[in-house]
Parts: sequence; C-alpha cells; structure tokens
Amino acid sequence: MKLLGVLLTGIFSLVLLFLFTKLMGNKQISQMTMFDYITGITIGSIAAELATELEEPLLPTAAIVLYGMVAAVISFLTLKSNKARLFFTGKPLVLMRDGKLSREKLKKARLDINEFLAMARLAGFFDLSQLDAAIFEQNGNVSFLPKANYRPANPGDMKLPVKGEGLLANVIVDGNVMEEELKAYGKDTQWLKEQLERQHQKGPRSIFLATVDKEGKLTLFPMKE
Repeated sequence: MKLLGVLLTGIFSLVLLFLFTKLMGNKQISQMTMFDYITGITIGSIAAELATELEEPLLPTAAIVLYGMVAAVISFLTLKSNKARLFFTGKPLVLMRDGKLSREKLKKARLDINEFLAMARLAGFFDLSQLDAAIFEQNGNVSFLPKANYRPANPGDMKLPVKGEGLLANVIVDGNVMEEELKAYGKDTQWLKEQLERQHQKGPRSIFLATVDKEGKLTLFPMKE
C-alpha cells in the first residue's frame, strides 16, 4: 500500500513539473539565467520530496506551486518590462573593447583571466590580439568579435552574387509522406510519386528522409538495412 502511495505521489510530482516547465517556457541550460537555474533545482528537489511524502503531500505541493508561480510571473515581467529584465537577468558586460581587456569588467563578471582565455580558445581564438571585442552575456556565455582582418571571408566581401536558399521542407519522414509540407511548397503526392520514380525509388516506404527546397529540388536519404 505504501509503494502504491509512492507511485501515485511520484506521478503527481512529475505532472506538476511538466506543467510548470511548460508554463515557464522551454529553455536550454545555456539560455537559463541564474534565477532560472536556482528555481529549477529547488522545484526539482521539492518534487523529489513530494514523491515520497505520504503523510502531508500538500506541503511540498504548495511549495512547488509557489516557486512555479513566482518563476512564471518573473518570466512574464522580464518579457514585458525592460526595467524588470535588467533587474532579474542583468545586462551584458563588455569585457574587451577595441582590443583592450577591462580588468574591472572581468572582476564584475566573476571571471579570471584563465577562464576568459579558455572561453576564447573554445571559440577558436588562441591569440587575443585577433579580437576586437568580447561581451559577457546574461546566460554566462562570452561572445567574441574578431578584428576585420581575422574574420572569415564571405561572398559579400568579394561582391559575389548569392542566391537565397530558404528553408527545406521535410516531405517524407521515416517512410511517411508529409502532405502538409508538400502543399506548403505547392506540390502534391502525384508530383512526389513521379520524382521518386525518376530517382528509381520504389515508394515513400523505402525513404528515411526526403527534403524539397524552394526551387523544387528533391533530395532523398533512402533507408539502409
């Protein structure tokens, strides 16, 4: 009977976690602010306690609801108010400007020079003289701006005409035809059938993935045993 109670409260805690995760919005770890991170750990700890709390499950439930609602309200405020956003998430810090490091800003970001160098190496910069600027973002990442002569060349630099590629439509996924994707690109199942025959394919069931670009080019990835 006690085991059944643990199973029921565990399922209930998982449902609560799912609901509040959807309420607060889906974020990757790298996108979380410090407040999001702390709130997530706290709610997770309370949910674990709720899963085994059989005598008074309402207490941890109330705590989860409280933390979840506060996090949701703060998330809403930071979306609507610039002042609230600055208060709760902070603002970016310019660690390097015009190739010069700011010791004061590094200290404010709680970064020592070795950590900064490691971040620069991870971004592909082993020589700080190649950098023009570096900005410490609210999520803890550092954005680097290389000097003009160290940036990768692009077609715009060479004044070459470039044709836009646009998004690809997945028209076959795991052997299933995505009819809505076909319609969005002005195609139908008959067109798809003809294209498959031209590429000597038996049918959609033999295709793992098929994509179409805005020019109508079909690219196939057949299934392999």
